[in-house]
Amino acid sequence: MSNTVMPSADRALPGRDRAVEISAIHHISGRSMVPPWPAGHAEIVLGLGCFWGAERLFWQLPGVYVTAVGYAGGFTPNPSYEEVCSGLTGHAEVVRVVFDPQVIGLERLLKHFWEAHDPTQGMRQGNDIGSQYRSTIYFLDEAQREIVEASCDAYAAALALAGKGGVTTEIRPLEVFYYAEEYHQQYLSKNPAGYCGLKGTGVSCAIA
Repeated sequence: MSNTVMPSADRALPGRDRAVEISAIHHISGRSMVPPWPAGHAEIVLGLGCFWGAERLFWQLPGVYVTAVGYAGGFTPNPSYEEVCSGLTGHAEVVRVVFDPQVIGLERLLKHFWEAHDPTQGMRQGNDIGSQYRSTIYFLDEAQREIVEASCDAYAAALALAGKGGVTTEIRPLEVFYYAEEYHQQYLSKNPAGYCGLKGTGVSCAIA
């Protein structure tokens, strides 16, 4: 099976019962990467290609409390990085973004999301090819869904005006977020010269 084709649930890798072990401490802020979060904080899970550069984009934003990279949107429980890269788990590489809505709203986070990658490419981002690199938004509640869908419509209209393709971003409720291995967490803080595949379309997102 090509890794650009989503597997069916019955063909996905079996995974395992045990979750990956991580320190749970953010390499930059020293904050916990696991819940509970401070009162009044919210989270959203976003996929925009390779999660190394994607995580750095969000940890730098004022109002973002903590970030973590992981896997979501697939079938295999507690997958490994190698399994996700095989295309046989159905998961995307994602970033969990925990934020203070009083400092940075979801609309502003989504503006950064849309502008930092190309959401028209299907199962790839640039030279990174595979279902794990697809554009995704996994929301937590109905209020988030409305904001996400409105932002998608707005950006799709902007892309159309610019002569770009249609949005292929997967938008659905978050089911499970699986933490990626420790060495992936805040990778570009630990490896400042490491790979970052983020590249936007050059089209602005007129929200927030």
